[in-house]
Amino acid sequence: MLQYTGGGLVMGSAAVGAWEWLTPGPAKKHHTEFPAQPAKAVTSESFLQVIAHPDDSLYFMNPELEQSIRSGAPTVTVCLTGGESDGRNALAQTPGYPQMPERRPEFVRARINGLREATAQMATGDWLSPWKVEATSFLKGFQVELHTLRAAPQVQLIFMELVEARFIKTPRAESLRGLWLGATQTLPTLIPTASPVRRQFHYQRQQVIESLVAILERYQPTVVRTLDPNPTHRAQQQPYPDVPPVLRGLSHYDHQDHTTSAFFIQAALAEYWGRRHSRPTAVESYLGYEVSLLPTNLDTATTAHKVKILDTYGWSSGKDCGDPAGCGDRKVGARSKDVRWSNNCRHRAPGTQHWVQPLPDGRLAAFALLDGAVQCWTESSAGSGVWSKPAKIGGAMLEGQVQAVRHSDGTLQLFSVRTVLPVRDQDHRREIVTARQDARTAPGRTPAFGPWESLGSPESDPERSMEVGYPVAVVDPKGTVHLFARDWAGGIMFRTGEHGQNFTDWDHLAGADEPVHVLDGLDAAVDDKGRVHVVAADTRTVLHWMSDAPGETPQPADPTRLPTTAGELSLTPLSGGGMRLAAREPGTVQARVLIADRLENKGRWQLTTQCAPIGGYGRVALEQEGGTVVLAGRDDKGQVRLSVGSGRPGPWQRQGVPYRGTPGIVRDARGRTTVVVLGMDGRLSSARARAAAKASFTSWLSHEGQDRSEVQAS
Repeated sequence: MLQYTGGGLVMGSAAVGAWEWLTPGPAKKHHTEFPAQPAKAVTSESFLQVIAHPDDSLYFMNPELEQSIRSGAPTVTVCLTGGESDGRNALAQTPGYPQMPERRPEFVRARINGLREATAQMATGDWLSPWKVEATSFLKGFQVELHTLRAAPQVQLIFMELVEARFIKTPRAESLRGLWLGATQTLPTLIPTASPVRRQFHYQRQQVIESLVAILERYQPTVVRTLDPNPTHRAQQQPYPDVPPVLRGLSHYDHQDHTTSAFFIQAALAEYWGRRHSRPTAVESYLGYEVSLLPTNLDTATTAHKVKILDTYGWSSGKDCGDPAGCGDRKVGARSKDVRWSNNCRHRAPGTQHWVQPLPDGRLAAFALLDGAVQCWTESSAGSGVWSKPAKIGGAMLEGQVQAVRHSDGTLQLFSVRTVLPVRDQDHRREIVTARQDARTAPGRTPAFGPWESLGSPESDPERSMEVGYPVAVVDPKGTVHLFARDWAGGIMFRTGEHGQNFTDWDHLAGADEPVHVLDGLDAAVDDKGRVHVVAADTRTVLHWMSDAPGETPQPADPTRLPTTAGELSLTPLSGGGMRLAAREPGTVQARVLIADRLENKGRWQLTTQCAPIGGYGRVALEQEGGTVVLAGRDDKGQVRLSVGSGRPGPWQRQGVPYRGTPGIVRDARGRTTVVVLGMDGRLSSARARAAAKASFTSWLSHEGQDRSEVQAS
């Protein structure tokens, strides 16, 4: 075994091809902000991140990546390219930069070192914690670098070291995108300095996919994290007349390697899900460079902590790690505090709170996506808090989220988005889909649904359909389903269908000031007079549409004059025709949850509550039951927090349990507000409002109905 120590190499006694990374000096004291020792390993859940470049997960998946590492769950990151750029480990503004030699193998090694050090810091508190480094094979005939953190061997890094595009948007045949589109038949690897992988490999498109399938089969993750497969197109499109037609297309507010890495893991998941595997997989996709155009959604403390990790990756301290190739990525250096990528963590799917619904026999049914299909959990009996194993409802390559609406006869209808991968004579595209319940659910049984029906897309062009937002549906008192989705240009499109069938064609929802350009994360609700309301945020304010009368198309309402929000909105009716909205203010020192009301007798929106800060980000679930308001949202530890109050939200109650997605809020058969969350292990937890005291909730119950934690006012 080869060992790094103090900048030198030592031959060990283990097999050649395995290295150990050792600190060049005594370990530094642990900063109290980071763990003093690794977390105890757990096996109930596991995480697989697939990224394009070594810094991608640190910029775009944190703080969730660190929360996974600290949970003790197996956390494996696969980096597809070396990220070699021009081979100069310095910022372009550095004096003498053009004269610096291009040393790509050394720069790749420096970036690998930076990711390893940042990962060790998150896991152990010691950026120089030793790693075992070895060449291994997941696909016959190919080798990759496998790095295992010795103090926490459930934490691993895999480097495939394919050549990167070297340009953010300029088309290049020798790139992941070129390989995906068929502009090149093979893509070579670039061997980093001092790699245990001794030779160059050339991957075909299918071999990249098969490598990822093999990694999925090895680790059996419960959560797969990807970069953004659906970034927004650039407002100004630069022509590239000299590139081959196969490489032409829209350029986006993201790196082409980011997008294509997401395509490759989507294709691998499609194959993996078709094979036998021991546990189902959820998928989370994260926005990349596009976040720099959006409101900040992390609070100051979370951003500062994230930047410290990025500074370690960027080798801002200049400290010695023992490798002459370099100890981090100086193109990042200490500039992360000034980069807008650092103060955001955004999922492409904004989430929905409407994924839990009551069944006619009083049991609750929950719906979520695992293995690209809708799964259904049902309570064993009404109000028990004990859930069944997930039963597959159907669908294939569904992504992001699923919403469930309830018709007046008690039957349910599901809405989601399906990705259609490119094959011969089939374009790469996305479409909105729905499935209706066949009949009322028999007591004690799982609801059965008919076939999934495509509702098409607000964009008929396949390339534009990739940017369509996630559907939001509501049912009015006459049984008509109103379906809304963000289109390619940032407007809102809608369809209606009587009893959820025979939908009209897609049509534009008019804006008061055309054109509107909203963020995904819109919401809709029906007030107690039967009128449909729609709200959506842009980067300046909140926009509002409402029907003049039941059954009519929502029209632009008066300006809300509400401040900008972080993006995702939640809407619920108040008595007398009023509406209440919950949103997060853009990340500032505290990033509070805001409540705004529109009372019928006033006809205008007004901020009514700024909740106490809990950190966190993403959609906040909102429910109004008479005079009682309930909120459920993520805190700065990635756990669900509840607030319940009379008239206005009360104090946040003690933290609950880790979860993914958005909390579901629904009333059970006894009229009790119930909050349900989906764990990283694919299991549910729930808490109910106490019957005798509406200002508090019961303990959190696990999937099996066991007490998890007592929720009390903090």
